[in-house]
Amino acid sequence: MPADLQALLLRALPDLDPGDLTLQPIGGGSINDAFHVSTKDNRTWFCKFNHSTRYPALFQAEARGLDLLARQGVIRIPLTIACTTVDERQVLVLEWIGQGSPTTRFWTLFGEQLAALHRVTAPANGHLPTSPGKSAPLLFGLDHPNYMGALPQDNTPEATWTDFFIHRRLEPQIKLASHNGLLPIAARDRFQRLYEHLPAIFPPEPPALLHGDLWSGNFLCDDKDQPVLIDPAVYYGHRSIDLAMTTLFGGFDPAFYDAYHWHYPLPVNHRQQWTIANLYPLLIHLNLFGPGYLPNILHTIQGF
Repeated sequence: MPADLQALLLRALPDLDPGDLTLQPIGGGSINDAFHVSTKDNRTWFCKFNHSTRYPALFQAEARGLDLLARQGVIRIPLTIACTTVDERQVLVLEWIGQGSPTTRFWTLFGEQLAALHRVTAPANGHLPTSPGKSAPLLFGLDHPNYMGALPQDNTPEATWTDFFIHRRLEPQIKLASHNGLLPIAARDRFQRLYEHLPAIFPPEPPALLHGDLWSGNFLCDDKDQPVLIDPAVYYGHRSIDLAMTTLFGGFDPAFYDAYHWHYPLPVNHRQQWTIANLYPLLIHLNLFGPGYLPNILHTIQGF
C-alpha cells in the first residue's frame, strides 16, 4: 500500500501498529482503491480510498446510507468502523464480511427482507431530522445528496414519484448526455412524451426506502447464508427502482422474486414499471461509459 494511504488508514484506526498490518488489494468498484486489512490477532476490515476533491463527501454519503439501512433492522449491513478525510484523501473502513455461496434459502430470505425494507417509508410526520432541533420535508427523496456510481445524485424531495423521477433522476442525466453529444435531439422529444404517461404507469404508492443501486455486485452472501447489502445509493423512492435494477445485469434467482411478491405483492404492470425505471441506470451508464448503452434507452422510449 502506498505510504500516504497507510498513514490515512492509521489515522482512521489509531490503535493499530503499522507493523501489525497485512494489506491485500481487492476489487473495490470502478473508482476506488480497496484493500482487505488484517492484523496478527486476526482482526479484519474492508477499506477503500478515494480522492476527496474528485468525489467530495463520497464516503460520508455512503456511510450515512449504510447507517440508514442498518437502523431498519431488516437486512444485514456492514458496520462502519471509520470514515474520515485527510487533505485530498478519503477512507472508509467497514466490517469484513466472510462470504458463502447463495442457496435457495438465501434467495428466499433476500426477497423477503427486501420487501420488508421497501415497507419502510418516510417518517409518519413527513419529516426526517437533519440536525438537532430542525427537520426538513421528506416525501420522495432524502435530506442529503449522494452518489450513483461516480455521478452525484440529487435527492431534493418532491411531492410525487413522477415529479421526482423526472426532475431528480431522468432530466439531470438527459442534460448531461445531451451536453456530451451522447443523446440525439429526437430522443429528448420522446422523453417529453414519456413524461405524460408516467402517472398512469406508476400509480400512487408510499415512498419506499431503497438501496438505490441494487445490481448483483452490490450484495453479498455471508458465511451464514444471510444477505448483506453494500455500496448503497439510498433515498425514498418507488420500489420498482430496486427491483428493476436487479434485472438489468441479471444474477438474481427466481426464488428472490417469488418471495418478494409473497410479502409485498407486485402490481400487474410491474414489468412495464421496471423497464421504465431502468432508464435511470441506463442513462447513468451512458454518461459514464459511452454510447453502448444508447440502443437500450432508445428501444425503451420508442413507443412514446
